[in-house]
Amino acid sequence: MSMRGSIADRRRRAAAVAAAMLCSSVLTGPEIARAGGATPPEVPAPRPAWSPCIPGSPFDCATVQVPLDHRAPGGRAIGLAVVRHKALDPGRRIGTLFFNPGGPGGPGTVQMPQNYEAFPQTVRERFDIVSWDPRGVGNSTAVNCFGDPDEAADWLARKPAGFPVGEEERSAWISSYKDLGRRCEQRDPELLRHVSTAETAQDLDLLRRAVGDRQLTYMGISYGTILGATYANLFPGKVRAMVLDSNIDPQAWTDHGSRKEPSRPTFLRMGSDRTAAATLKQFLTRCGATDVTRCAFSAGSAKATEAKFDKLTARLRKHPVDGWTYARTVADVVNSLYIVNPGWSDLAGRLQELWEGRVPAPPVSPPAPPVPDPSPYTGEEQGGAVLCGDSPNPHDPGAFHALEEASAARAGDAGRFWTWAAEPCSTWPVRAAEQYNGPWNKPTANPVLVVGTVYDPSTPYAGAQAMARELADARLLTNTGYGHTALLNPSGCVQEHESRYLVDGVLPPSGTTCRQDTPPFSSPRPRGGIAAGGGATARDSS
Repeated sequence: MSMRGSIADRRRRAAAVAAAMLCSSVLTGPEIARAGGATPPEVPAPRPAWSPCIPGSPFDCATVQVPLDHRAPGGRAIGLAVVRHKALDPGRRIGTLFFNPGGPGGPGTVQMPQNYEAFPQTVRERFDIVSWDPRGVGNSTAVNCFGDPDEAADWLARKPAGFPVGEEERSAWISSYKDLGRRCEQRDPELLRHVSTAETAQDLDLLRRAVGDRQLTYMGISYGTILGATYANLFPGKVRAMVLDSNIDPQAWTDHGSRKEPSRPTFLRMGSDRTAAATLKQFLTRCGATDVTRCAFSAGSAKATEAKFDKLTARLRKHPVDGWTYARTVADVVNSLYIVNPGWSDLAGRLQELWEGRVPAPPVSPPAPPVPDPSPYTGEEQGGAVLCGDSPNPHDPGAFHALEEASAARAGDAGRFWTWAAEPCSTWPVRAAEQYNGPWNKPTANPVLVVGTVYDPSTPYAGAQAMARELADARLLTNTGYGHTALLNPSGCVQEHESRYLVDGVLPPSGTTCRQDTPPFSSPRPRGGIAAGGGATARDSS
């Protein structure tokens, strides 16, 4: 993920999981009582003072206070920014659907309003939909390791775009992230220790209590699936319904809960490199199978289009196009695979511009949502601090070049991108105060619906299969399609099954497979932007 001062870039790109830094600590919080320790004191439920986010907005906003440390609720408090859209059919309202847009580092107060129309119509009718900026993120009490935007921009300008290429860039990359960790530790080390997924799950339970729901109804995408799985195992009796879309394998995320230093970084354990490579191959194959009116980068066949892409990346290694380096282009490619329509057509247009030696036009952003601050500071240290509290990575930054080469041998350019996305973890200085490493199979009050897309450039379909196996009671719904999350790459079939499950508790039959509504390149190249969910962009391309 890359650090930016504005959410505008996030609206232009789909988002992966954030690049992060290493943290590891023992399990604490709600699990202490079950392990024989003292029960943490009950925290009173916050009372949101809802009001229109801005005059005329269909969304309501509030800020609630929660303990920084749930084990010491009388200590420092932090603010959580919350947003709500009331049920469209209040007479048939069931309750509240809580939504996490992924990341980590995705600001829900921006991304839920942007993507509200993507939720199934029946769900919007029957539920208030609520999201929030998790602790450490966006409009909540946020991790911010710079004194002002200029300082942040200066730091960003010193590191290579995308990922490092060559010894000089590797040294600059490692030095930049070591400096970022030092800055963060100096500014608010206490907050850095208390932004873990386990603590956010406890915040989520406070929010459930705040809206008066007896049990939680939840949808999480991308990183939001790990948050959901953590909640389900910390509060198994409170699960009413839970949709987990584009899943991370919990064992890959935690390295099986091992206390030993891992040999591979998070995203390689997850298989992000392989699934990105497979999705890129599909992009090039389907592009080559159509003409240039539908895919501008087409060379007339799959084989010729793959060869054209290889020639372009090789040329950019030696001759960048006005700042569009090889690494920046690869990062843009991986991020642009997240949203099929219009993302794939727009990506093909940028690749063709580069092929012809021209600088691509910047992507078009969708309109800002009607909220007070649609562009909060979302520097990459926010998502990084969360990921580092949960997911272990190698300690030695010098190990990443060899890891990159091994990943590139099996996954090509995407392997280089995903290897370096986790390198900042190697020098992150702070450990999380609370971390949940399993078990993942505590019996929940109700079953969980797991949705997996076959060609996902970030979270592989195998992650959804693993999540369905790990949870005590889960059903896998397969989405035969492309892109990151079925929510943002819609399938009417998936939406129908999600709606029946969320409203009536009816799971799809075992083995159910759906298809995406609109295949890639099925119409002439569209124009315009789409709001990208899934949290923070793994590596900025700009």
